[in-house]
Amino acid sequence: MYSTASTGTRPAPALEPGSARHIPGQARPALRPPTAAGGRPAPRGTELRDPRTALARTALAGRPDQAGRPVGGRLLTTRTGDGFVDRVDPAALQTPAVKAALAAVSRICPAFLPRQVLREGSRHILVAGTIGRAPVVAKCLAPQAARDEQLIARFHHEVAVYRAFVRHRPPVRLPRLVAADHDRCVLVLERVPGRPAARERHPVNPPTPGEVRAVLGAVRTLNLWRPPTDVFGKPLDYQLEIARFHSVGQLTDRDAGDLRQLLHGLASSPWQLCHGDALLGNLLLAPSGPVLLDWEEAGWYLPGYDLAVLWSVLSGDTAARRQISQLAQSGGTLARDAFLVNLVMVLMREIRLHDVPGAGEEQRIMIRRLYDDAALARRAVRAAVGTR
Repeated sequence: MYSTASTGTRPAPALEPGSARHIPGQARPALRPPTAAGGRPAPRGTELRDPRTALARTALAGRPDQAGRPVGGRLLTTRTGDGFVDRVDPAALQTPAVKAALAAVSRICPAFLPRQVLREGSRHILVAGTIGRAPVVAKCLAPQAARDEQLIARFHHEVAVYRAFVRHRPPVRLPRLVAADHDRCVLVLERVPGRPAARERHPVNPPTPGEVRAVLGAVRTLNLWRPPTDVFGKPLDYQLEIARFHSVGQLTDRDAGDLRQLLHGLASSPWQLCHGDALLGNLLLAPSGPVLLDWEEAGWYLPGYDLAVLWSVLSGDTAARRQISQLAQSGGTLARDAFLVNLVMVLMREIRLHDVPGAGEEQRIMIRRLYDDAALARRAVRAAVGTR
């Protein structure tokens, strides 16, 4: 392959002075290191290369459609126009669930070129790719989740939210909608560079104070936005949630009565547009500022719901919790009461989600913290009722 011989006969070139011709049957002379002009050693790193090999590498580098494909059994990495480095794994792209998701994506985006499977979970499948030179992410409902009416309704709600943001642009950064298929539960979104504020739902190592300020600033900016009231709904029925937690024994009779009394006093309080699932894993720390992801629970809530979610997952950061509490109380007595109601609802949900049989030691420690936080929230609700 790398031979430079050609067909046909050519006269043998004349020997240069001091050179030697190889005679069959004799050992070949050892290769000398490459030298620069004047017989000096060449710079370190210089190697003998076949010119056609270099030309082939140059041609491959200039063809973006070949980047990232397996060559000789190896996986290549490809860098997109916005600086993403994706490791292309053909095996991950060939699983039945991913192939079904890619087929649904190709119906609305025929130019979508998959690069990397970011997540293949029981609920969602995320595949990073490109459309032309633009990096995008395709989000699809997993096949096993397609039989759950509640998950389908949440995905439909997220599609509706992204379409509403096209008409009413929010004051916070979020991925731009590229395409959507409501019936097949497919979303194609802009891929934003950045890293999650935390990898875990309840992070052991909380974000830095500067990152916490940036996250709270983005959440508060969204909460103060006032879009048309008919664009978004009310995902949470507070009375129904109180009755549900009371029926399973998470709330006592007095707890349920105190919460209903606070809700009665908040009947005339204006509601607030919230993300609804403002976990640190749903916020990207990008160079341009925090980016909010996963809008399945977005809608109108009592004031302070997003702050209550952040307070519940930052158990290891006392300073951040103090800052959140101050923000929640800065709006007056009604804002404080609304925050307390939201906090109890969120903590009850977290306990129900994590307090399951077979939990490991780390999870049991987190569960104990959640129960301690819930007891603290109950006492605060009781005190708020006593001051009314």
